[in-house]
Amino acid sequence: MADIDKKQEMNGRRRFLVAATSIAGGIAGAAVATPFVLSMMPSERAKAAGAPVEVDISKIEPGMLLLVEWRGKVVWVLDRTPEMLANLKKLDSQVADPKSEKPQQPPYCKNDTRSIKPAILVVEGVCTHLGCSPVYRKDIAPADLGADWLGGFFCPCHGSKFDLAGRVYKSVPAPTNLVVPAHMYLSDTQLLIGSDKESA
Repeated sequence: MADIDKKQEMNGRRRFLVAATSIAGGIAGAAVATPFVLSMMPSERAKAAGAPVEVDISKIEPGMLLLVEWRGKVVWVLDRTPEMLANLKKLDSQVADPKSEKPQQPPYCKNDTRSIKPAILVVEGVCTHLGCSPVYRKDIAPADLGADWLGGFFCPCHGSKFDLAGRVYKSVPAPTNLVVPAHMYLSDTQLLIGSDKESA
């Protein structure tokens, strides 16, 4: 009888030790694996660098340019006036790629205004020549840009000029139109830059 009790006690201890060792091993395994798993996931900084950016455009007035940072670049959101839009057609003969044949924009922006909504231009503020940042010159015919200037973007680094649709003028260093990033409207006043997927 004493032998049976001793055997049961030993079996109980054995089960306890096996269970305790298994739990300790599982915790140790998880502790060792966690840094490896975390190292494969993008950091918050990396996520933020490439993550889409939501922009409130409710306060932009006609003719006003809003600057937004996305992926370390400046993105311009310009609310164009009816006059600005009318001037685009007048410049077709002066710009290098009037119909936006080169893929510098998503398919849904391959149109006369290079935009989803005609009035709102969304374009990267980076010159396609050497990556300088052009300046917004909405003024008509300033002396330094010539009498044919109807407003647009001027790169002071090497003299490249772009119209108010981001189309590059002929005979300037920049080879292509400004890049239109992927974007979509979440509502009439909310713009999402960096994604055009409904699931974003």
